[in-house]
Amino acid sequence: MKIQLEEQLKALPTSPGVYLFKDDLGKVIYVGKAANISNRVKSYFGAFGSLSSKIQQLVLKVNDLEFMVTDSEQEALILECNLIKKYHPRYNVRLKDDKTFPYLKIDISEDWPSVYITRRFKNDGARYFGPFASAGSVRKTLRLVKKIFPFRSCTRSIDGTDKRPCLDYYIHRCLGPCIGAVNKQEYREVINQVILFLQGKQELVLHELSNKMRASAQQLQFEKAALLRDQILAIERVIEGQRIAIALKGEQDVIAMVQNGGQAYVEVFFVRNNKLIGRDYFIMEGIHDEMPGQIMASFVKQYYASASYIPSVILLQYPVDEMSVLAEWLKERRGGSVKLQVPQRGAKKRLVSMVAENADKGLLLAKAKQINLAAITSGLQELKDRLCLPRTPLRIEGYDISDIRGTLAVGSMVVLEKGLPKPSLYRRFRVKMVAGADDYAMIQEILRRRFKRGIAGEGSWAVTPDLILIDGGKGHLNAALEVRQGLGVDSIPMASLAKENEDVFIPGESDPVNIPKGSPALHILQRARDEAHRFAISYHQKLRSKRGTASILDDIPGIGPKRKKALLKKFGSIEAIKKASVEEISQVERIPPALAQRIKQYL
Repeated sequence: MKIQLEEQLKALPTSPGVYLFKDDLGKVIYVGKAANISNRVKSYFGAFGSLSSKIQQLVLKVNDLEFMVTDSEQEALILECNLIKKYHPRYNVRLKDDKTFPYLKIDISEDWPSVYITRRFKNDGARYFGPFASAGSVRKTLRLVKKIFPFRSCTRSIDGTDKRPCLDYYIHRCLGPCIGAVNKQEYREVINQVILFLQGKQELVLHELSNKMRASAQQLQFEKAALLRDQILAIERVIEGQRIAIALKGEQDVIAMVQNGGQAYVEVFFVRNNKLIGRDYFIMEGIHDEMPGQIMASFVKQYYASASYIPSVILLQYPVDEMSVLAEWLKERRGGSVKLQVPQRGAKKRLVSMVAENADKGLLLAKAKQINLAAITSGLQELKDRLCLPRTPLRIEGYDISDIRGTLAVGSMVVLEKGLPKPSLYRRFRVKMVAGADDYAMIQEILRRRFKRGIAGEGSWAVTPDLILIDGGKGHLNAALEVRQGLGVDSIPMASLAKENEDVFIPGESDPVNIPKGSPALHILQRARDEAHRFAISYHQKLRSKRGTASILDDIPGIGPKRKKALLKKFGSIEAIKKASVEEISQVERIPPALAQRIKQYL
């Protein structure tokens, strides 16, 4: 042991508090709490052989230590949580990415509150719901709430004088405060319903909406009553999906986990008013050689340190260290008693087992995703090597043509970013300059238009791809290379993938590149090629469908889709419309006499 550490150990207090171990560079590598700092820290430097391998590695790296004295173990626990969140020490069990957990926030101090996502939890009087494990989890909840409750989702300044509302108003997703269609009290009632819903108190919301629906019906406001009815049905569907076969009472969080190497997959079920209102999962890192109870204790401390709500009962899969200290800390945070329970039998035990089973299946799914991502990463690196690319092809653009003997010819551009499709960047082209069936010329036209937009710096077109993949053989590739040379963008790598034998061609090579069948690299190219083909075909089919429904009626001023449909429904064909009189045509819905006269003259 270093002389410096020996002297520091002698000076340690016997008070409760927190200690920090640092390495040679002064970086905090471990944070711990103790009822007696001196006894706890000295235990690390006693019988070295009795320590776990993880703690042995930790002790060998300790070069310096600090401590902070607190008045109680509860204060030490709070400080430990804060310091782990601040330093993310390598040897602590810690929540992955816990600094950026998202919440739903409703600022009730605003005149016209909305519901939005935030990653900062503040004591500012607003209502927070979370934390959620990921942006996907919180967005899913926000979409559900927005689908049921008509609160505003815009950020405009509301004064009730706007001339026109947005689309949300017309599809009954907003009450229209921007045009003065609702007063503050009525709008506030909707926000209160959202808060109750997110708290799991859906029955209270249903009761309130049912009363409003009956009152609206009695006042003959049938449209309003119908909208309230639809809200009620939507909430009832949510409640039905939340019911579980296990009989429970009160409000509880149920926590179970499964370990995998240096990580633990922790599943949390949120039970409110006998319903499963939500579930989420979290990843704990740095768990090597840790017992399940220690991992569970670390999760409880770090999760509830930032949770917006703490229930009165928390069911755990494993008993945690210092159960009474944790319960007292949770009681202070909640403002009421909190029971930590590890059920051994009955309904609660079955519920914990169900959560544990979900955690096990969730881990398998997460591992499968990790394997898939690893294959993509290796595939991109293999593409770089086999195609002799100057850099890893993080952005691949795939191109294809679709036509029938040169008619209705279209082109497609799809984008793969890091091996995965990016549909928001897909683009489609109508071939305008090529007459007849000439795939080479068509490929050249769409590439020329794409590159010119890129050279002009137009939005997303300005992003330079790491690889352009053409659907076709050497002839298609050579046609593309002519465009590349003519526009002076020779630095952009190109390749083609022929369907028949899945041969890959690159510039300057007469023979196809040797890429093994079934390799991740070939799978990535096939995905880009198939996406480009699918996107081109779907556009071509859309244009064919549109042409199939075209008629001479489309050329008559004043005839749109609805009037055209009404005419054909009434008469059955263009010939029948020609034979009809002006009076007969004017009897069709939406066709005034003047327009009927114009139709007759045109036909």
